Amino acid sequence: MIDPRHFDWRVDGRVATITLNRPERKNPLTFESYVELTETFRALARDGDNANDVRAVVLTGAGGNFCSGGDVAEIIGPLVEMAERGDRDGLLRFTTMTGELVKSMRACPQPIVAAIDGICAGAGAILAMASDLRIGTPRSRVGFLFVRVGLSGADMGACAMLPRIIGQGRASELLYTGRFMDGAEAERWGFYNALADPDAVLGTATRIAEEIAAGPTFAHAVTKKSLHAEWNMSVDEAIAAEAAAQARCMETRDFARAYRAFMIKDKRPPHFEGD
Repeated sequence: MIDPRHFDWRVDGRVATITLNRPERKNPLTFESYVELTETFRALARDGDNANDVRAVVLTGAGGNFCSGGDVAEIIGPLVEMAERGDRDGLLRFTTMTGELVKSMRACPQPIVAAIDGICAGAGAILAMASDLRIGTPRSRVGFLFVRVGLSGADMGACAMLPRIIGQGRASELLYTGRFMDGAEAERWGFYNALADPDAVLGTATRIAEEIAAGPTFAHAVTKKSLHAEWNMSVDEAIAAEAAAQARCMETRDFARAYRAFMIKDKRPPHFEGD
């Protein structure tokens, strides 16, 4: 059972909603929330009733902001203290731990839809990046701020993933300058899939998640896994991998259901069961 203490968790039908809920601080991450988010996505990836019940995930923040990144007092301060006393192992444990969160999000078979309003900065921008789809608002601001605190843009997979979303040149600009994108630019550059008004962004993301959740669960999981794995393949290797993956999808009952629904005279939409 998923029962987090450092963010809100709600399941409606087949869609789970994760809400970062420290609105007075613009929903920053702490050591504890990093770990708990990672454990949650790993739980979704494991077999079991909870994982099978949830077919899509919405990730959002409370109070008009998505996430302001790592908590300055609770994370940044302790990291500076580690560095000043020469605790290299401690620093590496932290950076490895934060990377595990992104890895757990990408390994989670359920597609993740981020609903982004207000500030989406630092590690918060990474959470948005690691999601499968992103719905933003015109007033939202996305910034990969690591350079502003003397760090590189090489954080939690940003140098690998961001160029694949918005292109090498655009990613380079954001990671070198640490500047913010507004909502219109984020959509124009392809970081956002769409824009919605602030009072509608969560509902829009939820409707997309519900549409995904109503689809063929096994096939969606194969698509997500393939999108991730094929970054490191040649085109020929990808074609071979997709041939094997699609043949496996053809063994599912959902594939047969879709065919039989299509063959009925009124061609009703198939009702997918996820098997």
